Amino acid sequence: MAPKVLISDKLSDAAVQIFKDQGIDVDFKPDLGKDKVELLKVIGDYDGLAIRSATKATEKIIANAKKLKVIGRAGIGTDNIDKDAASKAGIIVMNTPFGNMITTAEHAIAMMFAVARQIPEASQSTHAGKWEKSKFMGVELTGKTLGVIGAGNIGGIVCDRARGLKMKVIAYDPFLSQEKADKMGVEKVELEELLPRADFLTLHVPKTEQTANMITAERIAMMKKGARIINCARGGLVDEEALAEALKSGHIAGAAFDVFAVEPATESPLFNLPNVVATPHLGAATTEAQENVALQVAEQMSDYLLTGAVSNALNMPSVTAEEAKVMGPWIELSGHLGNFIGQMTDEPVQAINILYDGEASEMNLNALTCAVIAGIMKKVNPDVNMVSAPVIAKERGVQVSTTKQDQSGAFEGYIKVTVVTDKRERSVAGTVFSDGKPRFIQIKGINIDAEIGTNMVYTTNEDVPGIIGALGQTMGANNVNIANFTLGRKEAKGEAIALLYVDEPVPAAALKALEDTRLFKQVKPLSFDVK
Repeated sequence: MAPKVLISDKLSDAAVQIFKDQGIDVDFKPDLGKDKVELLKVIGDYDGLAIRSATKATEKIIANAKKLKVIGRAGIGTDNIDKDAASKAGIIVMNTPFGNMITTAEHAIAMMFAVARQIPEASQSTHAGKWEKSKFMGVELTGKTLGVIGAGNIGGIVCDRARGLKMKVIAYDPFLSQEKADKMGVEKVELEELLPRADFLTLHVPKTEQTANMITAERIAMMKKGARIINCARGGLVDEEALAEALKSGHIAGAAFDVFAVEPATESPLFNLPNVVATPHLGAATTEAQENVALQVAEQMSDYLLTGAVSNALNMPSVTAEEAKVMGPWIELSGHLGNFIGQMTDEPVQAINILYDGEASEMNLNALTCAVIAGIMKKVNPDVNMVSAPVIAKERGVQVSTTKQDQSGAFEGYIKVTVVTDKRERSVAGTVFSDGKPRFIQIKGINIDAEIGTNMVYTTNEDVPGIIGALGQTMGANNVNIANFTLGRKEAKGEAIALLYVDEPVPAAALKALEDTRLFKQVKPLSFDVK
């Protein structure tokens, strides 16, 4: 029986035809996604679900989707899909991360022009029969400094377009190497330097714990008087209340927003303020972009349903069915090793070096390497996956190297990951035991046997008496329950490390209390997606 796909949002006729041409039974119901009750009734009949943003693939919908194997999102954002529920149900979630880059970048440039020349207000005034030529005095872009936060795919295109406009471009991006910045023709700076220098500020980062409300009232105050802010990335990156106050005071001359903290945005502190350009999340809304992502998702879903090939999956590695049985635990380990180093590293990564030993060296190293890179980059880009991670690393000038060697120690195989920054090298190694569970076996050259927990705390210290007591007493005083712990050291009275397994994320106050003991050189909270 042919696979059956439901398209519950508006996709192009060409995308529908791709499914049909591949022999897939497709139902095109572009308004069904808005009807949660009806979608819940019919979803159990389908092997695939192709959507845009209107359909909400909730936990309840997924629970009813007994046959569903794949959800394909035409576009990059997957906030409307419960990815945890999909993963638990064995449903692959795919997106199309590269189909609308140019369109979104062009919208940011268009918004910059619009706010610089007050085009929407001038148009509205002229349509009203007024001729207020002297009222709308704008500014040129030529010679101005554009501050770009996030110089990845879309941000990189904005940098290129801005340089074509003869703007001075400065960029802040933790993963942008100096070599890549030089090739792009931009000046790489820290955020604190970028803010006071920028005449225009544009954001191109995902919304994460680190980036949510990253442009606060304090950071707005750091910007030069008369600067303008553009956000076509994600709502909630800028404190809208604080920006509204800065616009009213005249400190910020204008703002152009395509995204808002709450969407659909029926109200906002920015609405109805002079020289604020607002659009309803139109970044990817061009004919070309809509067509591109629709065709891509149809091709990807067809390939998976007919051949098992996986592309741009957010919750599954790109490996064959045969490889998955053997490699599953090793792919999980690779992601954890990368995630550990990613959480430990605050500077831009220049190089990633991966050593595959013994049994690990005989596997699909491309999949393992992609899992390592994705793990490292999840700190700043939670939407990264095993397919897009190598592309992003290459674009940012990160050098990736792999080495294979025959079994060299007590383990049948292991993986060692080393990250190089301009300040240090950091390494971690791990293996998969016979129980199928990944483990850390070495951190900073210190041998250790540590399972990987959902919530952990990593500390380094000199090997002196009282460390275990200090950990237990400090955590207890801050109401943090330690489920288990693992210790390691190079030699007596030398450098030592500890990994605490805790029941839930550790409050900042508890971490500070550990630091205040002055017994620990480093205290770092860690979290892992443990299956």
